[in-house]
Amino acid sequence: MQLSRSRKMVLIGVALLAVGLAGRASADTTRPQPGAEAAAAKPAAVTSAAKKPAKPAPAKAAKKPATKPPATGSAATGSKASGSKASASKKIKNVGGKKVSGPAGSRLTTGTKAVALTFDDGPDPAQTPRILKLLAQQHVHATFCLVGENVQRHPEMVRKIVAGGHTLCNHTWDHSLKIGKDPVAKIRADLQRTNTAILKAAPKAKVKYFRAPGGNFTPRLVGVAKGMGMSSLYWKVDPRDWDHPKGETSAQHTQRVIWQVCHRTHKGAIVLSHDYAQPDTIAAYRKIIPWLKKRYQLIAMP
Repeated sequence: MQLSRSRKMVLIGVALLAVGLAGRASADTTRPQPGAEAAAAKPAAVTSAAKKPAKPAPAKAAKKPATKPPATGSAATGSKASGSKASASKKIKNVGGKKVSGPAGSRLTTGTKAVALTFDDGPDPAQTPRILKLLAQQHVHATFCLVGENVQRHPEMVRKIVAGGHTLCNHTWDHSLKIGKDPVAKIRADLQRTNTAILKAAPKAKVKYFRAPGGNFTPRLVGVAKGMGMSSLYWKVDPRDWDHPKGETSAQHTQRVIWQVCHRTHKGAIVLSHDYAQPDTIAAYRKIIPWLKKRYQLIAMP
């Protein structure tokens, strides 16, 4: 059937229109979306940085389990760190993970399994008789580090210490914390003056040990003491009984000393305490000595 010319023209127009619409639709599907160009134009460094994973937070160190204190004290009384007035920065020789000597080669332990109690800064006419009585009751001997000036004032106390079978130790003439920096001649004169006062009070006594005030040993000081026949005596346990923080009651102070000594003492330890002007220390040792006796042999330095 033949179509009229006008009908053919209409059909051709419709076909052309359909082809045009199909081409436009195809072009729209391949056109970039808004903002795509901007994203594509970003520098590689920026996009890669954005994809970097966040650094993991450092893991917290696991807390060490607390060591239970002995029954004679409470954890609250042991809150202060142990250490002497001037010993925090001292270097202590370490061999095989064990401390074997104190500052400048001073003696840190007894050298045996026995524990040595030492009392500094006396003699004290009020407190020294109290600790001597307690030691006698408990059948325990200790080491007394004597200050020359106090020896000169109270020679009768030196005789009582010797009569009790205790060991004597030179603690300088006037408790100078800087004696280790003095010239050799001045150090020797100080130590000799102290020994002379001790031997005047107790002529048959022997002074085999020396302790620097504050534990401030220097090679020079240790050398002078050694030349005079004295071994330099440091310590392993210091309850800081000389320290009385503001607001601490006498009962709290006593309990703190008990806790520190009982908690930190181990075989071979030299324990530092003070009999001079420290009544709470004497009260503390009424509990400390029986507790230690059940666990260690208590000796005076030989």
